[in-house]
Formats: sequence, C-alpha cells, structure tokens
Amino acid sequence: MDSLLVARWQFGITTVYHFLFVPLTIGMALVVAILETAWVRTKNPLYLRATKFWGKLFLINFALGVVTGIVQEFQFGMNWSSYSRYVGDIFGAPLAVEGLAAFFLESTFLGLWIFGWHRLSPRLHATAAWMVAAGTAISAFWILAANGWMQNPVGYTVNEVSGRAELTSFADVIFNRIVWVHWTHTILSAVLTAAILLLAVSAWHLLRNNEVEMFRRSAALGSVLVLVAGLGSAFTGHTQGQIMTEVQPMKMAAAEALWQTEAPAAFSLFAIGDIENGRNHINITIPRALSLLATNTLDGEVRGINDIQAEYEQTFGPGSYIPPVGWVYWSFRLMVGAGFLMIGLGGLGTYLFLRQRLTEVRWFHKAALWALALPFVANITGWLVTEIGRQPWTAFGLLRVEDSVSPSVGAASVWLTLIGFTLLYGLLAAVNVYLMRKYAVEGPTAETDPHAVGRAFAY
Repeated sequence: MDSLLVARWQFGITTVYHFLFVPLTIGMALVVAILETAWVRTKNPLYLRATKFWGKLFLINFALGVVTGIVQEFQFGMNWSSYSRYVGDIFGAPLAVEGLAAFFLESTFLGLWIFGWHRLSPRLHATAAWMVAAGTAISAFWILAANGWMQNPVGYTVNEVSGRAELTSFADVIFNRIVWVHWTHTILSAVLTAAILLLAVSAWHLLRNNEVEMFRRSAALGSVLVLVAGLGSAFTGHTQGQIMTEVQPMKMAAAEALWQTEAPAAFSLFAIGDIENGRNHINITIPRALSLLATNTLDGEVRGINDIQAEYEQTFGPGSYIPPVGWVYWSFRLMVGAGFLMIGLGGLGTYLFLRQRLTEVRWFHKAALWALALPFVANITGWLVTEIGRQPWTAFGLLRVEDSVSPSVGAASVWLTLIGFTLLYGLLAAVNVYLMRKYAVEGPTAETDPHAVGRAFAY
C-alpha cells in the first residue's frame, strides 16, 4: 500500500471510532439536563437518582471520547498537510471556534456540574447541566460547519499567486445550506442514540425488577425521545438528501445505484451492480419513489451516475469521479433500515407508556436490549455515506484526495501510527465497554439513596 491509501485508512478508522462516542455524548448531555430539571421542578428524589446514574454513564463516555477527537486534528497537519496548506485559511476558522466552545464553555460547565453538587444551588447546578448540553451542540455545529464546507465549498476565492483557497466570507461558511440541516440531523441522531441506551439499560433492569419505578420513568423518557428524535432524524435526513441531490448529485446517484438518468425514477430496494459496465445485473425497485424522495414529485428527473461522470469529465478533466458505489449503496440502506426499526421501537414504547403497560410487556424489553446496536449502526453507516460518497474529493470540486496527502510522509510512518492507534483505540474501546456495562448493570448506588439525597440536596 502507498502512503495515500494507508493515510486514508488511518483517518477513516480514527473518524469512525471517534464517532462511536460523539453522538452518545451529545445525546446523554441533554438526557441528564432533562432529568435534573425534572428533579428541580418536582423535588422527587427518583429524578435525582436517575440524574446521577445516567450522569455517570455520560461522564465515562465523555472522558474516553475526547481523547480520540484530538488525534483527528493532528492528522490534518501530519498526514494531510497539502490539504491543510491549501484550505487551512477556511477550514481552520470553524475548527478554532470549536476548540474555544469545547474547551472553555463545555469543559468549564462540565467541571461545575461534576464538582458543584454540594456547592451550587439545585437550580444553578441544573443550569450547568444545560450549559454542558448546549456546549456539546455548539461544538458539533462548528465541526459540521468545517465538514459542510468540504461538501459544498462557499465563501472563498483561489489566490493564483499563493495557490491557496482563501476565505472571503465567514458568514457564507456558517450559513452554508448544507450545514444547518446536517447539524440538526446530527443532533437528533445523537438524542436518538442516547434514548436507545436509556431504553435498553432500563429494559435490562425492568426484566429483573430492579429499581422498577426509576427505570420505568427512564424507559418512558427513552421511548418518547426515540420516537420524536427518530421521526426528526428521518425528516432532516430526507431534507439533507434533497439538498445533496442538487449539490452532490453523484453521491445520491451512488446511494441509489442509479446508473442512467430517469424521469420518473424508481427507488432501489436491492441491487447487484456491474460497476465496470455502468449498470445493474439485478435491481428490485419501487416505481416513482425516488422521484418523490428527491424532488417531491412523482415524475421528477433524477440524474444517473453515467451522465454525471460525463459532465464531470468535461468540467474537471479526465478521470473517474464515481465513488465506491457498493459501500455508499449498502451503507445508505443499513442506515435507513436501522432508523425505521428504532422509530418502530419508540412508537411501540410510547404506546405502552400511554397505556400504562410499559413495565409489563417483557418481550418489548428484550427487543429494546437487542436494539442497542441500532443507533451505532445508523451513525457509522450515515457517516460512511457522507464521506465515501464525496470521493474522489476532499473539498468537493476543488481538491482531490490524492492531492491532499502529505508528500513527505512515507507509508511506513503512517503504517506505524495506524497500528499504534488501532491497538490503543481497541484498548480504550474495551475499557469503555467494560465501564459502561459495569455501572449500567450495577444501577444506582447507595450514595443516591432517595432519603439520603433528599436531605443532602434539600432547598
């Protein structure tokens, strides 16, 4: 393997690993803030027990997730120096703001939340929880602003003298049409991830009749959040897909294995493609459904891979502009399938909650346990669609991947760090799973006995 391929593998592995932690951290911050607010408003000790229990799981995931994100930023300067040199004037701005948001806002209030239990009033302490939740969401926005620029470069000019892309409008970068829907979709997906964890852990305890009242309330909150966030994720994902059909038509054509332009266009359920000849051997479809999804009409035109490839060759020069179709196609279907399964689970849980049967239906609790993997499958495959579907570009239409890698870093150096990071991250993953499982199974500790906390945190 040459240094380019190894560098791509390294960045892909570290990104996917990091994204296992990020959505859960963002979502759990909101869950903890909601539960602590419920305690402040009702003075019900059960909500305080729930706040401390779920807060412990949030902190474990937060601590391990931060480490993996730092490594990614180092890679921009080490493995992808040509990319950083070319677009650093633009790409570095939102990342700098994200650093300020994460390490000053988020970390400051997280410290207040951790160490302020006996020092802050309940309302101030709950406010700190909300500020942590806001900080995680703000940090995500700036990361996605940087990524959104890579998907749809705006607000820049190329300096012919320096040969670099230079920022001309920071507002254009912030208000990039991709960024806001991408951010909303990511936040809702994060809430969905945390809600599934909430529901699955609660189901485990309810099956064993542990802390039934506390976990009944947690399961109810989880069910409602799964339904609401799941529907919201589906809607924003649909909107995101329509925007991508306009700005990155190749990505969406690859996601559908649509080789020829169609009007009306059918939605593919299952396809086996012939990439060399630009066609499908087998393709089971729903007539007109893709036109409806992409254009909101039943007869709208959706462009195919072959036509887009021909256009890009005229615009950008000879070469292949087709991403790995199989990866994009099947990742998209795994993401959508996992999403609809979670929506169904949330709808069923909400129905059982409204019928006051949430603690009785044991098969639902078992289904919730099996569903624990679904949000992680959806998050990772969604990210694969976004990033692999953009290939062969790092900055779409502006800079190709092979022109972004560091010219002086050899394959051996990247291999060494790839192996090191993989082993280290594997160890961290094992530690995270062990700690999360240990404290999730253990349940609320004696420290959060309802009578004790009632005295310790009385107004």
